[in-house]
Amino acid sequence: MATEYGQGYARMDRPDFRAADVEERRHRIPAGLRAPVEARTLRELCYTVLSLPIGIFAFVLAVTMVSLGAGLLITFIGIPVLAGALAACRGIGALERTRARALLRLDVAAPEPLRPASSGPMSHIGAVLKSGASWRNLLYCLLLMPWAIFSFTVAIVFWTYGWAMLTYPLWFWLFPLYGGQDGIQLYGGDGHQIYLDNPFEIGVTAATGLLITLATPWILRALTTVDRLMVHGLLGPSRLATRVVELESDRGVVVDTAAADLRRIERDLHDGAQARLVALAMDLGLAKEKLTEDPEAAARMVDEAHGEVKVALQELRDLARGIHPAVLTDRGLDAALSALAARCTVRVQVEVDLTSRPAAAIEGIAYFTVSELLQNVSKHSGAGQGTVDVWRTEDRLMLQVTDDGRGGADVSAGSGLAGLAERLDAVDGILVVDSPPGGPTAITAELPWRA
Repeated sequence: MATEYGQGYARMDRPDFRAADVEERRHRIPAGLRAPVEARTLRELCYTVLSLPIGIFAFVLAVTMVSLGAGLLITFIGIPVLAGALAACRGIGALERTRARALLRLDVAAPEPLRPASSGPMSHIGAVLKSGASWRNLLYCLLLMPWAIFSFTVAIVFWTYGWAMLTYPLWFWLFPLYGGQDGIQLYGGDGHQIYLDNPFEIGVTAATGLLITLATPWILRALTTVDRLMVHGLLGPSRLATRVVELESDRGVVVDTAAADLRRIERDLHDGAQARLVALAMDLGLAKEKLTEDPEAAARMVDEAHGEVKVALQELRDLARGIHPAVLTDRGLDAALSALAARCTVRVQVEVDLTSRPAAAIEGIAYFTVSELLQNVSKHSGAGQGTVDVWRTEDRLMLQVTDDGRGGADVSAGSGLAGLAERLDAVDGILVVDSPPGGPTAITAELPWRA
């Protein structure tokens, strides 16, 4: 008993156990009851309160500077003044992104940077004026103040009235002692007043305050949802800029993948077929020298060289199949994937339901995706059987490879699945892995359909 107690005590003393135990106890309280005192609610209230002074400052600055710049456009001075107004709005946008990240846990990337044609001041002014992000930041500064006034008013009213009514029984005794009144006065006129001074009225007030207090966090979340949309839509990068960044990243992945494939082909040629052909040339040279002296030895060497030629040819066929199999070009995915399944060490059933063939590039990616997945099934899954299903859904080509192995496949583990996911992402594809420990495993790849 002492040993068991000691082990239990040591287990409770571990930091990870204490954190898990506190987390478990905390979540025994329903979400609706713990929401008023959660850190998220306090952060959102702080964000809503700060929005009012920041919104007033941003609105006054934007309206004043833009009006001044627009009024001076008849002179040269108006252009730099207007550019300065937009630059100030970009600075406010950077501040708002930081505030949203700290209080709303909303991480919005900075918009596309300015790209002036030269280092001169006029080039920089032109870049500010031509940037769509600058005008979106200006629009945010104009919209923030009216929305901040509304959200500030709603949040403060619900927050203060809710807590005041909820805690009214606690400080009710202050009124007769210091205010000379019987309680909170609801109505007062000539000779007639109504006070909340009896237990029933005090209980109804506290119950109403409880309802308002419980509703306040969800009202705050609704208000800050609008703030999130404004920050994300007006202060972040545009869809075009985001798409350009994605394409640049995908292009880098494609270039790296192509370079890796070239290195693999070079290595396979150098270590495989090339080495065999060099050895074959040497054997044939020796056989040529022995042809007159020892014809039988020369015949044996020629026979061995013939076997080396067959092996080298097989290696070259395998290498060519790894680059782009001829059966895929001639007969399509159905025949090519059936050939892959026939070479797999696990019994694999293939079903391809396609009425037409996709583009050659998509077809090749689909083939090599299934090839990579079947190699994983053969080497790592410990499965007895598997399936390969290919079909088309609207404008997407769907691939699914399943097996009854041990499971546990994970893209985030840095395995070959991560590289495969990057290759698919380079062509707007998706890789979804469903592989619980103990199996079974189902890996689905989705590619764009291009005819």
